[in-house]
Amino acid sequence: MVDSILTMTGIGKSFPGVRALADVSLTVRRGEIHAICGENGAGKSTLMKVLSGVYPHGSYDGEFTFDGQACEFGGIRDSEHRGIVIIHQELALCPQLSIAENIFLGNEQTARGLIDWNRTNHRAAELLDRVGLREPAVTPISELGVGKQQLVEIAKALSKKVRLLILDEPTAALGEEDSRHLLDLLRGLREDGVTCVIVSHKLNEIMAIADSITILRDGRTIETLDVRADDVSEDRIIAGMVGRDLEHRFPPHEPKIGAEALRIEDWTVHSPTRPEHKVVDAASLVLRRGEIVGLAGLMGAGRTELAMSVFGRSYGRDISGRLVKDGKEIHARTVREAIGHGIAYVTEDRKRYGLNLIEDVKRNISAAGLGKLARRGWVNENEEHQVAGKFRRSMNIKVPTVDTVTGTLSGGNQQKVVLSKWIFTDPDVLILDEPTRGIDVGAKYEIYSIINGLADEGKAVLVVSSELPELLGLCDRIYTLAAGRITGELSRAEATQERLMQHMTRNQEHIP
Repeated sequence: MVDSILTMTGIGKSFPGVRALADVSLTVRRGEIHAICGENGAGKSTLMKVLSGVYPHGSYDGEFTFDGQACEFGGIRDSEHRGIVIIHQELALCPQLSIAENIFLGNEQTARGLIDWNRTNHRAAELLDRVGLREPAVTPISELGVGKQQLVEIAKALSKKVRLLILDEPTAALGEEDSRHLLDLLRGLREDGVTCVIVSHKLNEIMAIADSITILRDGRTIETLDVRADDVSEDRIIAGMVGRDLEHRFPPHEPKIGAEALRIEDWTVHSPTRPEHKVVDAASLVLRRGEIVGLAGLMGAGRTELAMSVFGRSYGRDISGRLVKDGKEIHARTVREAIGHGIAYVTEDRKRYGLNLIEDVKRNISAAGLGKLARRGWVNENEEHQVAGKFRRSMNIKVPTVDTVTGTLSGGNQQKVVLSKWIFTDPDVLILDEPTRGIDVGAKYEIYSIINGLADEGKAVLVVSSELPELLGLCDRIYTLAAGRITGELSRAEATQERLMQHMTRNQEHIP
């Protein structure tokens, strides 16, 4: 008999105009790592919010039991009292407070009505040692990177005597090394008897760590796979997620490469906080119309810094070098000037820099091109609505109406809104920084098709990505960057993961 710690039956959840969950069932075995997979909008995060009490009893259909007892949580405190703790994709830490203060926030260690700081810091240090974080407990959260902040969140969960730990996209914003460390920590927690439920789009990580995998599609349970007993492969998971086989992860594309669109020459950028440090060092690259060009590099190589500095000098100081567009030198000293010269930049952090999450889809799409809708200083709202509706259809943005608040959309649909915003400006050069970060394999295919379509329209596209298979499958030519310098340039025929990695780990001005 299966020793299950969690059983969910017939779970349903609706929002205005949307049925997010419809008759979802889930069984999690005690002491296992159970993965939840599905496309954006499949209902994964909604299901976890039902489980953790974010959506209280009475706001959803169905029922669930934890450790044999029925659960009717009125809020997140009720679930934590039972040992169920959720770590959301957007970390809930106070940057001004110390690690110890964050760990015990709302669960303060007191003596005679006052906080016992010695006990607080001592217990925090013990928890940090357990998760493998060596920083002192008094360190402010603002001094930690995202990977270490994830570890603080887990330490916080352990302080609450967690029995079921839920992690929603825990490695979405992490580099390879931080991701590996986090997965090792989860294996250690499993050995200590902590059951984990992990929601993730990264199938290679799921295959490496999960004992069981439940696949959701369109708010319904498709199947649960036992990794140890079933014939589980990434292709099988993908077929369950999208309802079809993806024989090719990338849509077929025959490039029609034209004239040079943008030349970046001897581009040098200094750090805004350390003026003596060159973040980008004499980088030169060429983008042609109809061509998709990749930019590869390890974390800290300067990829995003290069992209942002070209786009209206929105990063860095003491920037030097030349931008030559269509054979003529241009000056893009501000974002407005860059847009005026036909350059657009889709940020890697869409929630922080790319979108106004409390505004509707319509106004997000029109934000960068309001001048095209203005008449005597007033925006034509009817035309704005028509433009947004056009992009909603052409980009397949899954929303009831363009008046939907953007923050309620899935990651893939948010990314389509960001792309729509910049495509509306009708750019000649489109810089895409991590265009598929945090979105599932089905939505990725749609984004790749959109990128191919932009190239076919004669636009020059620069794709910055930390995923080498993505660059190899999508790009016609790839530059490599190391320590701010261009170290290689490879055609699609020449490029392999091994060759790219060789160039990415070298620190030379140029390797032919």
